[in-house]
Amino acid sequence: MATQSKAATATDGAGAAASGTSSSSLQRAGATDSVLRPPVDIHETTDEIVLRADMPGVARERLDIRIDGNNLLIEGGVGIAPQEAMTALYADVRSTVYRRQFVLSNELDSTNINASLQNGVLTVRLPKRAEHKPRRISVS
Repeated sequence: MATQSKAATATDGAGAAASGTSSSSLQRAGATDSVLRPPVDIHETTDEIVLRADMPGVARERLDIRIDGNNLLIEGGVGIAPQEAMTALYADVRSTVYRRQFVLSNELDSTNINASLQNGVLTVRLPKRAEHKPRRISVS
C-alpha cells in the first residue's frame, strides 16, 4: 500500500526506540496500550511529498507530529471515554496508539510542513526546498 520515495523512508516504531530516539510520548505507551503502525500512502509531486496515514478514531488533541533532526514522528492515540454513570466491575479494554517514523532527506523544507486530519485520514505535506524543485533552463 505504501510507496517509498527517495525523500522519505519509513521505519517502524520499534526501530525508533532502538535507534535511541527517546521522548515522553514514546514512553507513555505502556503495557495497556496497543501500538499499531498505520498504513501510509506516500506520493511525490514536483513541489512536495504527501503522506496520507489512516488513523481512525484519533482526535486532533491526541495527535502528535514532531520533527527531530531529519526524523518525522507521527503518533496518535485513540481515546476511550469512560461513561459517567457507570462503574466497571471488570474492564479488559486497551487503548490504541498509532506510531510511525520517517527519515527525511535534506531536499525537504522541514520548516514549512503542514498537516490536516479529516475523517480519520492524516495528510502531511512536506514541501521541497526551492533549489531542489525542477526548473526549466532557457538557452540563449
